[in-house]
Amino acid sequence: MKVGFIGLGAMGSAMASNLLKAGHSVTVWNRSPEATAPLASLGAKVASTPQRAAQGEALFSMLSNDQAVREVVLDSGLLEEMDKGTVHVNHATVSVALARELASAHAQRGLDYVAAPVFGRPDVAAAGRLNIVVAGKPAVLERVRPLLEAMGSAIWPMGEEAERANVVKIAGNFMLGAAIESMAEASALTRAHGVSAGDFLHVMTSTLFAAPPYQGYAKLIAEQRFKPAGFALPLGYKDINLALSAADATRVPLPFASVLRDSLLETLALGDEDVDWSALAMVAARRAGLKD
Repeated sequence: MKVGFIGLGAMGSAMASNLLKAGHSVTVWNRSPEATAPLASLGAKVASTPQRAAQGEALFSMLSNDQAVREVVLDSGLLEEMDKGTVHVNHATVSVALARELASAHAQRGLDYVAAPVFGRPDVAAAGRLNIVVAGKPAVLERVRPLLEAMGSAIWPMGEEAERANVVKIAGNFMLGAAIESMAEASALTRAHGVSAGDFLHVMTSTLFAAPPYQGYAKLIAEQRFKPAGFALPLGYKDINLALSAADATRVPLPFASVLRDSLLETLALGDEDVDWSALAMVAARRAGLKD
């Protein structure tokens, strides 16, 4: 199929490369043009504008936040120039409010829209093993299913309303953040009593919490390996705020999300912008008076 892909960070680049490997014709665009070079070497065409990337059967976008999505998709005139037969598949983690606005903006212009946020870090994306949560019209989902299958190991439909997929992603990231925070605090406790984070977390992730998210983040915490960031801490802070905003809109109390937001904000206040969000362990250690 002939497709476009806009937004070539670590995740987007890995996803677009898998579309190329699956034999699709891919045109890419990124606000920082240098990010297009590795994909061009794999056979991708490079567009000078997002509008030129959208001249195909499907357009994929993996942008960093609400502001980037709004600027590139809504404010740029992109939707006005898209062919009505093109499906826009948005992989970005966006707010529930923007998810609804995007779905409405596409519908008003007769365009098909699929919300498709993903679970998985860049290495998982590169391996084509993402879990992709989708929402959209069933017939439209079937049209893009082969493309999604090139990037993920499982596709999880959540109904037609776009915000359903996005709230699942937001809630899932809240759970991941809560897992990291609990491991950070618990390992600070054991360290204060002479048991290393590595020893403690090895026991926990081999028994009570023997699940990939716990095991992966426990390894980063134990090794204090917070760079390079697989999921940058500012993005985690953004997602927890999205969870709180979605909760405010429906009057759902999320008391622990507030604690998690403050821990993330404390890390940012100390100048740690380019670390993985597993660096929450540094905050817990500092609060306990432990040396990193």
